[in-house]
Amino acid sequence: MLVHQILKAKGNHAVITVTPETKIEEVADLLAQRRIGGVVVSSDGKHVDGILSERDIVRALALRGGNCLGMKTEDLMTRNPSCCSPSDEMDTVLQRMTDGRFRHMPVTQSGELVGIVTIGDVVKARLDELSMEKTALEEMIMGR
Repeated sequence: MLVHQILKAKGNHAVITVTPETKIEEVADLLAQRRIGGVVVSSDGKHVDGILSERDIVRALALRGGNCLGMKTEDLMTRNPSCCSPSDEMDTVLQRMTDGRFRHMPVTQSGELVGIVTIGDVVKARLDELSMEKTALEEMIMGR
């Protein structure tokens, strides 16, 4: 399965972005309101400058205390995050996420942001694929 198929199955391709100047407190509120685990950081809403996740905020809270909530997103974001393209294979993306120990991957095409996939999206797609294979094998064994 390809990344563009995962995005299509998700339906809504809108990616939540924040600017590098957005305060961490605002990002935390946004993550809670939207029930998401990370946001893409983009100066123009089209190009990926970085990514900021719940883990980044929790780590900053542990190291710096509540004062980090007044910091800018650019102070905590991961710069130049690993991105994939719509034509990438699901298994390749899953391996990169697992090896890199991250859960969100922006999807870019010709340098522009077109979506985001999470490890949950990729695992769900893989489980759906395995279920279809299982059903096909069962039907083949039963002679249907």
